Amino acid sequence: MLRNREIQFFLIITMSILGVGILLGFIHSPVTALFIAIVGGSLAVCYTIWMVWRYRQIIKLSSYLRKIMAGNTSLDVRDNREGDLSILKNEIYKMTRMLSEQQAGLKKDKEKLTDAISDISHQLKTPLTSMTVMADLLNEPNLETEKRQEFIYHIRKQLERMEWLVSSLLKLSKIDAGTTLFNKEKVEVSQLIKEVIAPMEIPLELKEIKLEIEEVPETAFIGDKNWTKEAFINILKNAIEHTPNGGKITITFGENALFTEIKIQDNGKGIEKAELPYIFKRFYKGSHAADGSVGIGLAMAYSIITKQQGDIEVISEPDKGTAFIIKFYKQVV
Repeated sequence: MLRNREIQFFLIITMSILGVGILLGFIHSPVTALFIAIVGGSLAVCYTIWMVWRYRQIIKLSSYLRKIMAGNTSLDVRDNREGDLSILKNEIYKMTRMLSEQQAGLKKDKEKLTDAISDISHQLKTPLTSMTVMADLLNEPNLETEKRQEFIYHIRKQLERMEWLVSSLLKLSKIDAGTTLFNKEKVEVSQLIKEVIAPMEIPLELKEIKLEIEEVPETAFIGDKNWTKEAFINILKNAIEHTPNGGKITITFGENALFTEIKIQDNGKGIEKAELPYIFKRFYKGSHAADGSVGIGLAMAYSIITKQQGDIEVISEPDKGTAFIIKFYKQVV
């Protein structure tokens, strides 16, 4: 403590003032000098004791901060009494809790990154193995032209699948990391549905699926049109995959004072009750999943909608069909 320049300066000034006071008191009378010495000395001793106590509290806080920097964020230094030190202790505690939460968040982000890398590796392993085998077969000099064209076609399809998978995973990663900025603009649902249907017209025609649209004019919501279109395309694509040839898909939408609702319903195979809680999980494939499905489309749709403070609900019965009900709320309370 005595190595502190402020304390050294305080002691020098205090002793100097006390000495001058005693000297002036002695000029008046020895009794006055003794009185000044006793009173002044007592005040100096009391203040020194208080300063020593305060200095020790600061040392404790310094020790606490060193422990925090060492990674121990579980310490509790809160103090509900009045005073500067108590306020400082409470502020340090708040900072400790914030650092603890950030540390927990970073740990979760690392776990998500590890899982994502593992998932990507797992999903890419199969097409890479398949393409390696077909590439080796293409090296055969006596390979028939028809077979060669077939292998080239399959390699191209696998490359397209890998491109879509990587692109989708990158989009999901950006959404999960919170780096994707969703626009807040008025979206006309009728126009949105037209843009969603456009790339799905060929699959609908190939399976001879009847598409019905029941709409309330001028239905709209506040959100990001492009990202929402991405979500709806994935939901509609899922409906087409699970609807039999000659089946029907119905899209209805409207709004009320609380929310805008869009419903996409099919009369396909439906989803087992036990599978419903998992259909939005990444890479989950249900018992009726189409060949080549990787289970990422619905996960992306869920992330896009919920990140815009929307809600998505699924109602399904086996062999009767599935309905996806999406709600965009007017105001989040």
